[in-house]
Amino acid sequence: MIIDKIGFDNKKYLNEQSKSILERAAQFGNKLYLEFGGKLIYDYHASRVLPGFDPNVKVKLLKLLEDKIEVVLCIYSGDIERKKIRADFGITYDTGTLKLIDDLREGGIKVCAVVVTRFNGQQIVKQFMNKLERRDIKVYTHNPIKGYPTNIDLIVSEEGYGANQYIETSRPIIIVSGPGPGSGKLATCLSQIYHEHTRGIKAGYAKFETFPIWNLPLKHPVNMAYESATADLGDFNQVDPFHLESYNITATNYNRDIEIFPVVKKIMLRIMDKNLVYKSPTDMGVNMAGFAINNDDIVQQAAKQEMIRRYFRYNCEYVMGVSDKKTVQRAELLMKELNLNALDRKVVKYARQASIEAQEKGKGNEGVFAGSALELKNGNIITGKNSPLMHSASSLVLNAIKVLAGIPDNIHLLSPNILSSISKLKSEVFNHKPLSLNLQETLIALSISADFNPSANVAMEKLKELNGCEMHSTHIPPPGDEAGLRRLGLNVTSDPNFSSERLYIL
Repeated sequence: MIIDKIGFDNKKYLNEQSKSILERAAQFGNKLYLEFGGKLIYDYHASRVLPGFDPNVKVKLLKLLEDKIEVVLCIYSGDIERKKIRADFGITYDTGTLKLIDDLREGGIKVCAVVVTRFNGQQIVKQFMNKLERRDIKVYTHNPIKGYPTNIDLIVSEEGYGANQYIETSRPIIIVSGPGPGSGKLATCLSQIYHEHTRGIKAGYAKFETFPIWNLPLKHPVNMAYESATADLGDFNQVDPFHLESYNITATNYNRDIEIFPVVKKIMLRIMDKNLVYKSPTDMGVNMAGFAINNDDIVQQAAKQEMIRRYFRYNCEYVMGVSDKKTVQRAELLMKELNLNALDRKVVKYARQASIEAQEKGKGNEGVFAGSALELKNGNIITGKNSPLMHSASSLVLNAIKVLAGIPDNIHLLSPNILSSISKLKSEVFNHKPLSLNLQETLIALSISADFNPSANVAMEKLKELNGCEMHSTHIPPPGDEAGLRRLGLNVTSDPNFSSERLYIL
């Protein structure tokens, strides 16, 4: 029996959010520049904390409005230059931009341009621009504005926004998004509004938001999970003081929007009719997510689990050198506010026990003894351990699909001949160590075995049922495991331990 835990009405959200966007566009007349905060596609954070939320609901929403919209993507030149990585896909921001264009096109959504923000003439950035232009994608550049964002006189002038290239658009709603935070979306929107008004076109700005959810309490687990998700950025939630003063209504927002609002308001007052200028940062947002929550208990529990996942992730990033101790401590403090600890994540205890069992079984042998555990959607827990043949993630996935397919434990899914051939290839041709199979290699071996092994064929069909399942490992998955786990769609956490003493791991 599958445990169905839905706390969010996706259909209601889709209807209410699209309706609100059209109402906001009508408020400004000719044109609305709608900044998309968060991820435009594959919003897995939202789907984890709001069970029932479709991670691609934003694309579906855009599809509903497709005759009225076009998309502008922003990317900060510095992120291209230093090859900043998107943690969700493990790809750079420039590659993420290319992927976003492909994904939107597949959804039937028009991307009219890419804007490289704060461009300083970097050669590597020019190469990225050339790549786009030679594939018939329009590219614009916006240069840094001295004194931004406080020098209002310069910003709202021909030497400020006026010096930016004007992005040619033809539809009434312009979606402005990017591969991650700090891409320059807000500045691009305001720059375009400046240009539109100099051309006699009425235009306005709004921000499509999901988190924090303004009409949930400041300390609601969903909003605290957002704080945890942005702990590396130093973001934190606050009561919006401008909204409280203007309407006597308590609304949750976050520090960066609140801090920048007085500046944004001054810029808007220089450009727009004062009657159309917002009174609070919450006013700027279009966010109906809170009205689509239909089971608050389920949503709260899901958000608490996400906070624990983030804590594990930051710990691993710290030992890998890509995060700082302050971020780990921030995530831990947020957990303590809700009396949460690592063992409140069910699979953690079972993974650690599997590691202990692997160690007892391998007494006298050298090496790392790793364990992993996975919770199936029916609540059953499956475990796996590493061995000379395969990584713990590999044995875990094979064990899980055998259970789902009803295959007895003593039935082998992988041919010994295939395992031997892969080991020989790794040792004699590639000179790789260790010889045990990572998850990616194991899945390839499984697909080959499925051609002549009926059990392997049946089991392989069950792989898609692992999507969205919870998993924990006692060791950080090496690249070959991480890639396979990501493709299977598992929600993976791990203890901050390395799977080997080797510095270069496959």
